[in-house]
Amino acid sequence: MNDNGTYKIRPAGRHILTIGRDLIQDPYAAVVELVKNAYDADSPDVTIEFRAASNHVHDTIVVSDNGHGMSRDTVINKWMVPSTPDKHTRRNSPAGRVMQGRKGVGRYVTSILGTDLLLETVTAAGEKTTVYVEWKNFEDAQYLDDVEVLIETSECSAPSGTRLTMKGDDEFLAQWNEKQFDKLHFELKKLISPVSTDISADDFRINLIIDGFPTVDNRNETIKPYPLIDIYDYKIAGTISAEGKGTLTYSMQKVRNAIDEEIPFDTKGSTGCGELVLDIRVYDREKEAIDSLIRRGLTDESGSYVGKSQARQLLNHYNGIGVYRNGFRIRPLGDADFDWLLLNKRRVQNPSLRIGSNQAIGYVQIQSDEQSELIEKSARDGLKENAAFDRLKEITTEVIAKLETRRFEYRSKAGLSRSARKVEDQLDLLFSFDELKRNIHTQLTKDGVNQATSAEIMEMIKREEEDTNKIVEEIRQAVAIYQGQATLGKIMNVVLHEGRRPLGYFRNQIPNLHYWYELYKNSGDPTKLAECLPIVNGINKNANVFVELFRRLDPLAARKRSAQKPLVLKNEITDALAIFKKTMKSQQVCLEVAGSNDFRFSCWSQDIHAIFVNLVDNSLYWMNGTERARQRITIELVTADDALLHIDYRDNGPGIEPDLIASQVIFEPQFSTKPDGTGLGLAIAGEAATRNGLELQAFECEQGAWFRLQPTENAQ
Repeated sequence: MNDNGTYKIRPAGRHILTIGRDLIQDPYAAVVELVKNAYDADSPDVTIEFRAASNHVHDTIVVSDNGHGMSRDTVINKWMVPSTPDKHTRRNSPAGRVMQGRKGVGRYVTSILGTDLLLETVTAAGEKTTVYVEWKNFEDAQYLDDVEVLIETSECSAPSGTRLTMKGDDEFLAQWNEKQFDKLHFELKKLISPVSTDISADDFRINLIIDGFPTVDNRNETIKPYPLIDIYDYKIAGTISAEGKGTLTYSMQKVRNAIDEEIPFDTKGSTGCGELVLDIRVYDREKEAIDSLIRRGLTDESGSYVGKSQARQLLNHYNGIGVYRNGFRIRPLGDADFDWLLLNKRRVQNPSLRIGSNQAIGYVQIQSDEQSELIEKSARDGLKENAAFDRLKEITTEVIAKLETRRFEYRSKAGLSRSARKVEDQLDLLFSFDELKRNIHTQLTKDGVNQATSAEIMEMIKREEEDTNKIVEEIRQAVAIYQGQATLGKIMNVVLHEGRRPLGYFRNQIPNLHYWYELYKNSGDPTKLAECLPIVNGINKNANVFVELFRRLDPLAARKRSAQKPLVLKNEITDALAIFKKTMKSQQVCLEVAGSNDFRFSCWSQDIHAIFVNLVDNSLYWMNGTERARQRITIELVTADDALLHIDYRDNGPGIEPDLIASQVIFEPQFSTKPDGTGLGLAIAGEAATRNGLELQAFECEQGAWFRLQPTENAQ
């Protein structure tokens, strides 16, 4: 028996319902799809009517427009054809609008909104076509082409347009209550971009009518898009070209007459997701910040001034960074509970620097999919997780990071953020007895206490101070150990990379060692044993890699602090940076350490390692990917006789922004310009310098970063 042959795929009758009811996530998305279809029809407006009958038997949803309508041929050969490429091929409507619906499935969302559908469409020539669809027929049919749909065509004098009437029962229409209508109202308001684009509220209006639903107020209104709030604390906005270049403007309203800052932006190549237009506004959420917004005249959508609880509700309702294409939002990007940029996750890691999703209101405008490779999912639940979407998230996060660093700097200066005072300063303030001794001595003298008693009291305070200073020193040493281990954690990726090769050798060669040994044991042939010797030598060589690696890391991993002693400073620096040897080679970074080969400096080895490991780790991060023929790091020890004048550390990377250097905010704990930085590196380096009588400073230079370590006045 020969069963070979060719066959055709026949979709099941319920295939249409799968496209409509199962693919689209909710009735709000269904209404949005029909609104977009009206826009594609070049209609100046769309009207959505919910009309309830007293018994809910004849409840209806009607979506109507005044567009160009469809001819009988269009209805039969395009509207009736699932996944037709018509809109994708044309891309633009007859009036030049960029088509919103290109999947060819949007019209089937009507199956979510009712049990049956009546389509009435009229062309400009007066041709009226009517289609009646009962969705149950598709559920019952074995195959899609078994379902017959009634289509009638006649002449009429009505204006052009399309009207979709969906009728339903309790299952479909009785679900609409006040909460659902409020959600729909929100979706429609957030659908159109809040700023002028190719689409504006004047070009395309959305009308919403709700009538006869119990416990729901009747409505008849034209939907206005949510406006961006004019009052904000911080804002960053600008355009980034598809080539990756642009200018961002940073603004702040926390203080009067603040000057806007122009920030050059360069992704060092194509964005990978087309041109981007961004406007992101950020709000502090402390009580004092909310009060300030109110004093500056915060109003709701109607222009009414708001109180404290209303202000918080307003920010909670509006927050979210929406993504808009050709003027329409891509759901759910921009919903308050959809943190597509993972801002909350970043904030948990560094709450003083990073913002949360509930602090941001704004938008990102993207180009059409053929220009940006940002492709909307068929289910209308976001953008496809491809490389272009990853780049969109990366670039948007990088733009937000520009705002975050400036916000952090301002809040630190203004005392609005959590105190970032250095540990050394805190210890000095906490355990300082100088002011106490002065006050007591003054009071004793004022009260006429005799000199002997006064001296005895002061001696008691001195002994207490000495005991306390011992505790302070123990705390300093404990902090130093923790900071060394934190530094070790930062470079763990380097450690793993260094250890991977010798571990691979052990894994591959030890079985070979066993193999040759077994041959020798069984045969007694000395040539077999000789085969083991190169392997043993290789194991010894690779074991020494680990010995040397652990020797370099030992100062950072130490659980006890050795005594401070004179060390050959150049050797300590060179030894500390040996851990980066392979990384520097792979990044083609040249390291030069210049200065006296035998100059000794009294210090802790752990701290010298912590200082320079953190400096080099930062340099390698920022220099990676920099388009420079020769990347370099130079360290110069400048000495005179037996004294250290200073140590200069330089790289030729992208450098540090002058305002960050001027404010010294880069040394504050938790401050970082890296998108996912912890803000510990330079803070740890600065603390380690202080413990050794040194001060770490940053200076402006024409190229790259420049740090200087020099003895403090007390150390000199």
